[in-house]
Amino acid sequence: MTSVYTDGACSGNPGPGGWAWAVLGGAWAAGADPATTNQRMEIRAALEAVESLDGPLEVVSDSTYVVHCFRDRWFDGWRTRGWRNSKKEPVANRDLWEPLIELVEARGDVRFRWVKGHSGDAGNDLVDALAVRAAVEQQDASGATPPDPAGLVPDVVGRSSATSSRAPAGRGPHRTDQQYRPDAHAIVVLGHKPPDLGGYDESDVSGRVRRKLLAVLDAKRTQWGEVRVLTGLRLGAETLGAEAARLGGIPYVVVLPFPDADAPWPASARSRFRELVADADHVVTLEQRVPDTPGKVAGALRRRDAWFAKVADEAVLVWNGRDERLAALHAEMDDRLNGEVWTIDPGT
Repeated sequence: MTSVYTDGACSGNPGPGGWAWAVLGGAWAAGADPATTNQRMEIRAALEAVESLDGPLEVVSDSTYVVHCFRDRWFDGWRTRGWRNSKKEPVANRDLWEPLIELVEARGDVRFRWVKGHSGDAGNDLVDALAVRAAVEQQDASGATPPDPAGLVPDVVGRSSATSSRAPAGRGPHRTDQQYRPDAHAIVVLGHKPPDLGGYDESDVSGRVRRKLLAVLDAKRTQWGEVRVLTGLRLGAETLGAEAARLGGIPYVVVLPFPDADAPWPASARSRFRELVADADHVVTLEQRVPDTPGKVAGALRRRDAWFAKVADEAVLVWNGRDERLAALHAEMDDRLNGEVWTIDPGT
């Protein structure tokens, strides 16, 4: 049985998208669509693979939308209801679902398997990189031997950042209490301060981390359909997280521990801070009193991190694996978020 990996990507939802399938060590193909959605690209990738490959086939996808459709035979109910879902609404993406389902049933030798996205699976990493590249470049491609995904993702993400025509997330209301809850899958970005990220100015390290963050956030958007990035906008990883979200057209929420949190910073950093605040989807200020001692500042930041752990669904931690403070934060987030903590090493 041949295992084929499939994936879809979309810059915005809807927006320009890409799909890809690949057999490890063998054939692959990728394609683009100028106006589509994440889910359509996931289905399209599977359809293209099943149409292209003969013989018993295992389709490996990180899309529960695709895998569960066949695992749980959603299409039986759709057909019974005249291609309407359980809410009696027309089934979305029927134009792609119907030919895929008919082909799978006609062949009788196709099965589906789910794989966790961005979990280190070589096949999933490969098709993710190919789909992202197709979405960015809006070009079809194929070959007999797949390229190395490690050489694709940074380059693709870099071009995506530079050429993106998507608007920033947009200015939203300013909330002044702790009751705010994101209306989508929430991902908090935390991690190192500038000295461990190449300094306070732009560097190779900060650029690399920003690209990695964008790749992860794009993957999460593909997985969940709609996400919100939570950031405290502290200098370093938190600011890079907001910039990565903005470059990807992903809404982000600025969560301040107290008012004027940027007051001690140099003018250039404050200007960058104000620009990111202005483009945020929401701004939340957790406490109204500005702390007057370093100890009280540290306490406010600990309470802010506890708020993140309570509200977020996942965390991305930029961490070199050695910093003891971040080791403690990783352990706390890992416990509170049931293991849904992803790390990015700024040095590799």
